[in-house]
Amino acid sequence: MRRSGVRSSSVALGVGFLAIGMALAGRAGAAAAHCDSACLDGMVDSYLAALVAHDPSKVPIAADAKFVENTVRMKPGEGLWQTASAVPTTFKIYVPDPIAEQVGFIGVMEESGKPIELGLRLKIRNGQITEMEHLIARNLRAASLKNLQTPRPAFLQVVPRSERSSHAAMLKIAYSYYTALVTGNGQAAPFADDCVRHENGMQTTSNVRPSQTPINQSGAAGGGMARLGAMGCAAQVSTHTFDYITRIEPRRVWIADVRHGLVFGLSQFRQPMKKKFVKIVGVPGLDRIPMNFKPFDLPAAHIFKVSGGKIHEIEAMGFMMPYDSPTGWEKSAQVH
Repeated sequence: MRRSGVRSSSVALGVGFLAIGMALAGRAGAAAAHCDSACLDGMVDSYLAALVAHDPSKVPIAADAKFVENTVRMKPGEGLWQTASAVPTTFKIYVPDPIAEQVGFIGVMEESGKPIELGLRLKIRNGQITEMEHLIARNLRAASLKNLQTPRPAFLQVVPRSERSSHAAMLKIAYSYYTALVTGNGQAAPFADDCVRHENGMQTTSNVRPSQTPINQSGAAGGGMARLGAMGCAAQVSTHTFDYITRIEPRRVWIADVRHGLVFGLSQFRQPMKKKFVKIVGVPGLDRIPMNFKPFDLPAAHIFKVSGGKIHEIEAMGFMMPYDSPTGWEKSAQVH
């Protein structure tokens, strides 16, 4: 009887170990399905290659995946899938976030043989792409393309551990940038003294202004506008030059790469343009800037370089849309 009991126990133990082994194998499979930083970067490269090949089947797109291009809901195979002609080569900035299992990207590629700047977001679940988002800036200026040859070095550098912020803190810092703009308060975001911003390749802060450039009231090129362009990020915001932007919503700031200190944000700038000028504060010789524009939106992608808890570099791209345009993600739970 004892032998029989030992035998039964052995069988029970064997079944137990088998169950444990199967559970562990299941966990290993789940872990393998999670996309880490290298996986996310690789998914971007594969996705871009598939775009140029005009073949969505070359990447693992989920059957129920959502795809939006320039705020318009589309199907894989439409939009840039039909017109992309060359992948990004030298200007590429990746922001992989294994925590969110999403990746943001800004790069310069070709569409029908012409350069475009692409803001891209991919969401990955269980090894498949479940969300795809394109923001495309076309008709880039020749002068701006000079700043879109290679990324500024800071975007590629690893942040020393002592200078890194937590994932949550980085998202909060990037989010505060939009608050600073709509409040006209340069202290509302932690801008570093050396902060430089580029928009569609154009440097819009910290430009060197010739010492003899005249100042004029109208803000014409070479006058007060040049002085504004010479300011740093915080000082420029505090002049209230962005007061024509009344809302920035939604602000989708979900993606952060702690190792490189990068945050990727998507937003929609809303400009009703009810006032015909913006009153400027603190710029001698420049009281106001004319705003003779029709109402418009500016969907945009930003990448922020954060080190030591401060924003040092901003790479932004965007394009104009009719005022109060939808984002294309209204039915998605992620828009907030």
